[in-house]
Amino acid sequence: MATTVRMPEVLAGASEAAIQSWSVAVGDSIAVGQPFAEIETDKAVVEYAAETAGTVLQLLVAEGDSVDVGTPIAVVGEPGEVAEVGDAGPAAGASAPAAPGEAEGAAPRDPESAAPVADARPVYDLPQEAVTETDAAAPPTPPDVAGGTTDASGRRFISPLVRRLAREHDLDLSSVRGSGPDGRIVRRDVEDLLAGAEPTSAAPIAVPEGAELVPHSRMRKAIARRLTESKNEVPHYYLHADCRVDRLLELRRELNAAATLKVSVNDLVVKAVAGAFVDVPEANRTWSDEGMLQHGSVDIAVAVALADGLVTPVVRGVERLSVTALGRQIADLAERARWGRLRQHEIEGGSFAVSNLGMFGTQEFSAIINPPQAGILAVGAARQAPVVVDGGLEVGTIMSVTLSADHRALDGALAARWLAAFVARIERPLTILA
Repeated sequence: MATTVRMPEVLAGASEAAIQSWSVAVGDSIAVGQPFAEIETDKAVVEYAAETAGTVLQLLVAEGDSVDVGTPIAVVGEPGEVAEVGDAGPAAGASAPAAPGEAEGAAPRDPESAAPVADARPVYDLPQEAVTETDAAAPPTPPDVAGGTTDASGRRFISPLVRRLAREHDLDLSSVRGSGPDGRIVRRDVEDLLAGAEPTSAAPIAVPEGAELVPHSRMRKAIARRLTESKNEVPHYYLHADCRVDRLLELRRELNAAATLKVSVNDLVVKAVAGAFVDVPEANRTWSDEGMLQHGSVDIAVAVALADGLVTPVVRGVERLSVTALGRQIADLAERARWGRLRQHEIEGGSFAVSNLGMFGTQEFSAIINPPQAGILAVGAARQAPVVVDGGLEVGTIMSVTLSADHRALDGALAARWLAAFVARIERPLTILA
């Protein structure tokens, strides 16, 4: 029996995603775990692996198209099997919630027009207000004079995606005549409206002579939105420390002299972060509205710079890894991040993050927390500086670090204890290897 593959929720909270590229073609035989498609969200490109084996019968979404999570994107079945999407078996990937008024087992809808793709009764999305049993049972009514479909109370049927686009661009859809089934307003109607209308929320930006206005990428928009939300909603505070790293750098030289895989300063820093959580385990926690999440392992996100932004893949169980194994994982994640080959679980979770700009010569900076993580350590470049030792001056190598902490999860004294434990590990680097 054919199986419908639906757009998965490749990132927690993502409501839509795009097929960046298909890894299969119609007629291909696939196995569970085989690369199926590269899916782009507003945060990263994720490789999606097949969750069912068989032959690819249909690809329902074109490369570059964005659809809601749960939308059918492909059909997999037996060679030569002919199956409409509405006849396909259980969905693979995330399941879409049933639309109001949609009977269980009804045919899926086309993501652009919301029209049924198999023989079935029409399905319409109601507005965001609560749907009563009367609403769910009421049959659709003909289009109203404005071209959109309404129910008996006069409310227009507009999909969640169209509502969101209208809110984002401050559009009035009351006079828009929809081009979808029964006059339904669909995404292309909004895009046509935007193409032919002046923005209502702000005047067009004046581009100076010689300058170029480069449209924001999906990732850049996501970075702007998430970090703005973080600064607005997460109560940040900052703790600074200077670490003397002469012994750390000497240890690195000794390790690299005997190892085939070179260890970086960042590898040692991430391992010291994990060691500090072993020393102060109560700091390994994150805030949630329901309660404090106390984590049993140290999962650390490492910031990786990309051409148009950054991603933060997560290394799990860092406290259990050797420095060499940690370095290998970080290098692998960074390489695949730059090529858009990260998997879903590799960019989710983590209780803490490390951002290192030392390789660029930056001596000191403060980083913004990436929720739901409770903190991020900003690491600067090692530099020579005067150091007081037993009342006398000598030249030492100093590395400045700044801890950004979420005050909801980490009080000042707790964060200070953690930072002191980190500095102690860095300045006595053999403890990092323990």
